[in-house]
Amino acid sequence: MLDLNHIIRALRYRNYRLFFFGQGISLVGTWIQQIAMVWLVYSLTNSPFLLGVVGFAALFPSFFLTPFAGVLVDRWKRHRILIATQTFEMIQAFVLAFLVLTNTIEVWHIIVLSLFLGLVTAFDAPARQSFVVEMVKKKEDLSNAIALNSFLFNGARLIGPSIAGVLIILVGEGQCFIINGISFIAVLWALFAMEIDKEEINTKRAHILKELKDGFLYAFNSVPIRMILLLLGLISFVGMPYAVLMPVFAKNILHGGADTFGFLMAASGLGALTGAVYLASRKSIIGLSRLIPVSCGLFGVGLAAFAISKTFWMSLCFMFVTGFATMVQMAASNTVVQTIVEDDKRGRVMSFYVMAFLGMTPFGSLIAGWSADRIGAPNTLLICGALSLLGALLYATRLAEIRKHIRPLYVKLGIILDIPQKS
Repeated sequence: MLDLNHIIRALRYRNYRLFFFGQGISLVGTWIQQIAMVWLVYSLTNSPFLLGVVGFAALFPSFFLTPFAGVLVDRWKRHRILIATQTFEMIQAFVLAFLVLTNTIEVWHIIVLSLFLGLVTAFDAPARQSFVVEMVKKKEDLSNAIALNSFLFNGARLIGPSIAGVLIILVGEGQCFIINGISFIAVLWALFAMEIDKEEINTKRAHILKELKDGFLYAFNSVPIRMILLLLGLISFVGMPYAVLMPVFAKNILHGGADTFGFLMAASGLGALTGAVYLASRKSIIGLSRLIPVSCGLFGVGLAAFAISKTFWMSLCFMFVTGFATMVQMAASNTVVQTIVEDDKRGRVMSFYVMAFLGMTPFGSLIAGWSADRIGAPNTLLICGALSLLGALLYATRLAEIRKHIRPLYVKLGIILDIPQKS
């Protein structure tokens, strides 16, 4: 039987509790905007390729800027970075709403605003990932906080698309963007209400390129971190772009509308939510390294099955599977990396994590949109699923070596007293 107090133990930290509830409201708005934006682009253009272009514009700055942002995250107050990034994201939502409600919106506006959002995300994501450690003081509660973050994100992914599907039909995309802009008030209030320690700034000042190089060499020379980031980057490149093709499946394969699109994304969110609850209920982080390739393989199978599905209910089931597997892989990867990384390099390493997680997705989105125009969306996702499964199998061949390097780090951190059979 699940122990609720154990599952939500990270909420006993005041700052994390504020962030959890403030961010929860904001994330619902973010998902409403994301679904409305994708639907708006497809309604304006009827082009899978332009869906890929918009996805590319929103995330490709993460690939180029996030490593440099990681150096600055290790130097600056992460709390202040988050206040700035959340404010800029709120402004972006209101500008988008204005253009839609005044009937002046064009595809190039969406691309430019997506690019702006990508620039902000390049700083926001590594700062947010690193800030969790400052809010949750005990290492043993870090995995629970990351799982709860994942629960929050995917709870919003479950609720947001469902609301968006209804709102698009009733009031249109413009109101969806307004709701997202208003939702940022909650997370900004939470950030201002926090009690922040004075000792946040890294006073060491080497050249930014040297610090970047040091962070890269540290991550590359760590076998667990290197292998986790490589697999994460592969799945983000070949697997995660499935989201930009969902309108194609909703309209052309399943013959539905915005509500069908919302249900498909909500099914994926429900699966991810289930995965987050599973991870939050775990007693220890020991064994997470083994879950990474297993969940990655399950994702590949679920994605391939979705690609060949022709019925709405079966498609929902396969979206649930892909959502569950994605959540377990991403959160397990995040937890292992955050646990073993040295504190003074956390911002840079987490920037590489974000680069692998978000930075590779736009390139995959662009190629997926191009491929769907030529060989069709089902064939594109079938190939993506097969490549994801192959990546899981290749990672599994290195699992023994990865676990060998993780065990002494767990011993050093006091997570285990002796080296067990699992890691």
